Amino acid sequence: MRVEQLMSKDVSSCDAEDPLNEAAAIMWERDCGAVPVVARSSEGRVVAMITDRDVCMAAYTTGRPLAGLHVYDAMSRALHTCTPGDTVADAEAIMRENQVRRLPVVDDAGNLAGILSLADLARAAEQQRGKRSPQIGEKEVTRLLEAISSPRAASPDPAS
Repeated sequence: MRVEQLMSKDVSSCDAEDPLNEAAAIMWERDCGAVPVVARSSEGRVVAMITDRDVCMAAYTTGRPLAGLHVYDAMSRALHTCTPGDTVADAEAIMRENQVRRLPVVDDAGNLAGILSLADLARAAEQQRGKRSPQIGEKEVTRLLEAISSPRAASPDPAS
């Protein structure tokens, strides 16, 4: 099974220069926990991801309101992506290795084509439940969730 068969194609994005409250507004309006960050100056090339946790931690660690911060103040510097033609197994490996719940799906030029989430994989596994040879099984999704959710090394307390 290929990523393009499961990915969400109607994805909102923000620019690194946008005020952070705009990224939060997208998350609220779209009921999502992450938004791809694109470089509008380079015709939509994905440069980062920003999550609801990133937004909260930026506000907490700076003590500033979201309107006074930019997306670049909070976005993740590490970017992990996949392409529409990648296998779902390859995308799962990227998610597992990097402990991410969502992958921006990019075309050959690095432009946003969609997003693949753990929820997309879980829905596909549910749809295939009971099939003789499911392409995505519940066990794989469970193992992926466990790997993504495993604690990372402790970070220093930002208040100290």
